Amino acid sequence: MNFFRGVMGGQTAGPQPSGAETIQKLCDRVASSTLLEDRRDAVRALKSLSKKYRMEVGTQAMDHLINILQTDRSDSEILGYALDTLYNVISNDEEEEQDESEDENAQKQADDLGTQFTETFIQDPEHITLLLTMLEEFDFHVRWPGVKLLTALLKNQGVQVQGIILVSPMGVSRLMDLLADSREVIRNDGLLLLQQLTKGNAAIQKIVAFENAFERLLDIITEEGSSDGGIVVEDCLLLLLNLLKNNSSNQNFFKEGSYIQRMKPWFEVGDDNSGWSAQKVTNLHLMLQLVRVMVSPVNSPGATASCQKCMYQCGLLQQLCTILMATGVPADILTETINTVSEVIRGSQVNQDYFASVNAPSNPPRPAIVVLLMSMVNERQPFVLRCAVLYCFQCFLFKNQKGQGEIVATLLPSTIDANSISAGQLLCGGLFSADSLSNWCAAVALAHTLQDNLTQKEQLLRVQLATSLGKPPVSLLQQCTNILSQGDKIVRRGSKVQTRVGLLMLLCTWISNCPIAVTHFLHNQENVPFLTAQISENLGEDERLVQGLCALLLGICIYYNDNSLENYTKEKLKQLIEKRIGKENFVEKLGFITKHELYSRAALKPQPIFPSPEQMLFDHEFTRLVKELEGLITKAVHKSSEEEEKEEEVKKTLEQHDNIVTQYKELIREQDAQIQELKEKVSSMTTQTEQLQATVSQQQSQIQQHKDQYNILKLKLGKENQSQSSQGDTQLNGLQTEELSQLREELEELRRQQTLLQTQLSEKDALIDSLKSAAKAAECPAGSDNTELLQELEALKNQVQTHLAEIGLLKAERQELLRRAEAGPSDTAPPSDGSSDAAKAELENRLAAQTAEMEQLKESRSGLEQQLAAATSTAAILQTEKAKLQTEVQESKKEQDDLLMLLADQDQKIHSLKQRLKDLGETLDCGPSLTGGR
Repeated sequence: MNFFRGVMGGQTAGPQPSGAETIQKLCDRVASSTLLEDRRDAVRALKSLSKKYRMEVGTQAMDHLINILQTDRSDSEILGYALDTLYNVISNDEEEEQDESEDENAQKQADDLGTQFTETFIQDPEHITLLLTMLEEFDFHVRWPGVKLLTALLKNQGVQVQGIILVSPMGVSRLMDLLADSREVIRNDGLLLLQQLTKGNAAIQKIVAFENAFERLLDIITEEGSSDGGIVVEDCLLLLLNLLKNNSSNQNFFKEGSYIQRMKPWFEVGDDNSGWSAQKVTNLHLMLQLVRVMVSPVNSPGATASCQKCMYQCGLLQQLCTILMATGVPADILTETINTVSEVIRGSQVNQDYFASVNAPSNPPRPAIVVLLMSMVNERQPFVLRCAVLYCFQCFLFKNQKGQGEIVATLLPSTIDANSISAGQLLCGGLFSADSLSNWCAAVALAHTLQDNLTQKEQLLRVQLATSLGKPPVSLLQQCTNILSQGDKIVRRGSKVQTRVGLLMLLCTWISNCPIAVTHFLHNQENVPFLTAQISENLGEDERLVQGLCALLLGICIYYNDNSLENYTKEKLKQLIEKRIGKENFVEKLGFITKHELYSRAALKPQPIFPSPEQMLFDHEFTRLVKELEGLITKAVHKSSEEEEKEEEVKKTLEQHDNIVTQYKELIREQDAQIQELKEKVSSMTTQTEQLQATVSQQQSQIQQHKDQYNILKLKLGKENQSQSSQGDTQLNGLQTEELSQLREELEELRRQQTLLQTQLSEKDALIDSLKSAAKAAECPAGSDNTELLQELEALKNQVQTHLAEIGLLKAERQELLRRAEAGPSDTAPPSDGSSDAAKAELENRLAAQTAEMEQLKESRSGLEQQLAAATSTAAILQTEKAKLQTEVQESKKEQDDLLMLLADQDQKIHSLKQRLKDLGETLDCGPSLTGGR
């Protein structure tokens, strides 16, 4: 142990060993010691030397330390020392303050040293896997150093370490478990580790997101106090930005998981906005950036639109507008809020309409757009704030023709309100102010009110401006060209080139794709000479951009010229260019625009971001216009008149084809609309049919109920009539006007019932007559048929009796003859044999004939009996039908009697009511009655 005392600073005799020698001895001790305590003490000593002798410890001890991690897994203390030592060697973060004299080269060398040791450590991917296994240990002294070491490795060699973790089984899941650790130190360092892990790796970002990272991070933000929280909230927000930025899959998962709705409480600021801490400003700034990531213009249009819709529905947009109009909000938060609102409403008609309805809490209330424009044209406002307002105005008008029309309408003579400040007045004021930045911003804002909107380009031609007292008003187009031509004569604050560039961009946007505006521009005889003079001059470097824009404006006048002005047709303008400028020189000057260094920067993003006001020259939408028109203008200038004529013919043919296609499309749309209408009608009629069927069934049940009530009331009606007649005299003098009207209604109702009952009575009479005639017709045939059958039956019976009697006589005669024949030989001889045989044969013949006739009679009798049975059954059926008809007749007579009684009661009631009305002095028309006498 004396050795360790010497290492740790104990007093020993003799020369002190150098740091490298000491580290070498410690490494030997770590490698050769068999006792765990000796190895632990050696590793502890290496840890204490690792910061001062970083190079030596990293070079000599790294392999031994890694071996400790592999072999001494059971002792958490030695593992913690080894991990701390590796962290000190690999990490570039200096805990001790560096001297001011330390130059950047020393820091660079330290960074390179950490990178070298990181490369050495990750040469074997199993080392990272081993480190991930260490993180599963719950012991604080192992887990915390492991988190810090892995974070340092990711900082130094992020891509390589990310690749190893990505292919490691459950590698990302093990790291996600750090967020669930109850010890805040480990959880917070786990956030820093995940920040490094998710940088620039979309695959790991997706895995982390699907490991429920959004839910955990939002819970931590809520627990820590949202925007009022500390550095932990900032770390969570930075991790969320890593997961969502430029990752459409995670953005969609964030939206589908309803996490956008959970962002709304972050922006609930109170009325007292004083005393914003630096951490709160940072947190809110990151929260706004998170919202912007979800609706960034670089995202796919569909994803952006769905997020914008969700933010409006959950109230997030309304909350942001509240911050926008609040007082006491720091300038940088206000600027970022304006940028955020801009992208939430960009291209979304619903959100743009809502933003147009927002009013500032002023007296009188003013639209938020007007208040923002006041800041934009105010040169005292910060530059970044003015840029943000311009971006907000551009986003409000992006694909919003309704909003464009509303802004232009504030400039038209018929809608100008002298008592209030409008957006159009502010834009005109900024366009003609002495501040060049206000000129540029107002010109670009006006250009966006005309973007892709031919109607508003024509409407803006109507705007008239009063320049000074006593002078006639001039058009806005003329005033812009006047200021442009005066150029250096007007004293301005800022860059003079900036004002001219802004006006030229406005004019190019205004007259492009608008032949009427081109005609108005060319109608001023001074415009074309001014443009040709500007293009042909050899000006300095600063003026080259102005020359290019003048060439673009003149080219637009050629390309969109409808030849309505004789002096400035397409051909004459091209001849003018060829004589005064030269075609090649013209094309070269036109190319100055795209070659400008600030052009490509403005073409990247819609948001105007400039380091200084002097560099604010190009607008994003204008760069798109230049890209579209540059080639077309170049071709138009070089084309001959014959080629143009051919192109015109081709254009006309294409227009005709387009018109035909458009007509067919409209026809198809109309047919689709008709089909849709018919489908809707069918569905509505089906619904109505179902409703009517339900109504019919309901009414049938009601009718049945009324019938039952009618039967009950019919019995009570007599008693009620008697009681009403007895009470009529006593109540006669107390009737009022309301009772008279009620009695009239009852009288009319009784008349209708009487008519209905008479109709029913006549129908019943007709039915009774038909039943009687049917009954008589049924009785007559039945009686005659029965009589005839009975008579035939009696005759057949008599014939049968006669034949039976004859048969009996013949049998008796036969017996007599047989007896005589037997007795003849014994007494006397027969007179002759021939006569007896003949008699016998005759008797036998007669007997056979009688027998045959007897059989025929039996058969005839059986047939007659069958006919008699059939006739008997027919008679029984007819008797049954007769009984039924008689029953129906009786029922009809009974119902007729009931109806007659009811009619009599009704007639009596009508008579009594008429009498009461007469007594009251009412004049009545004598309608028909049942008795005919009243």
